[in-house]
Amino acid sequence: MIVEKMRFAGKDDRTAILYNQSITVSGIPQEAYDYVVNGRSAIEWVMDRYQVKVGKGSGIKNDPNDWAREHGQPRYILDLLLGLITVSLETMKIVKG
Repeated sequence: MIVEKMRFAGKDDRTAILYNQSITVSGIPQEAYDYVVNGRSAIEWVMDRYQVKVGKGSGIKNDPNDWAREHGQPRYILDLLLGLITVSLETMKIVKG
């Protein structure tokens, strides 16, 4: 369940997210991206935050997979993404209603 960096399936295709080499989350409706927090879709925010990064100045590696391993929850990041897609869709149904 390790994630390095989530990506969209294509430049203009946000219906699928490549979670890692083995896992693709597909069938994501465009409406899920309408749920915006601080000017950015919540899904894209999670995609940006939950990736392995190395600090430019410090060289310190920030690996979100470490937390998942330490807490015995290897699916944590994937479950977070899937749950956020659901929450985004349900929130937009409420807002439009």
